[in-house]
Amino acid sequence: MLIARIIGDVTATHKHASHEGQKLLLVQPLELDCVTPRGDAVIAVDAVDAGLGDLVLLVTEGYSAMTSVNRPESPIDMAVLGVIDTVDLPAPPPALPMK
Repeated sequence: MLIARIIGDVTATHKHASHEGQKLLLVQPLELDCVTPRGDAVIAVDAVDAGLGDLVLLVTEGYSAMTSVNRPESPIDMAVLGVIDTVDLPAPPPALPMK
């Protein structure tokens, strides 16, 4: 799973029949700082009604993505599974002194 930000909606006039009625989002994966882009933007199926600018949890494994949107056996690789409220990371431990 990855942290990502919704950067747009996707409209497809022709798509696989199993995608009918599904909301598609353009999602930018992020580093743990929740700001720095991590690779290219991707298209994901929305399972939680996320919106533009939301920080979200992105699943990038096919079976998990398919079942999260109740579309087993569907050609789905990525899905938005949750909207993230906060991310708290512990401070890194202090560096050890050099000898």
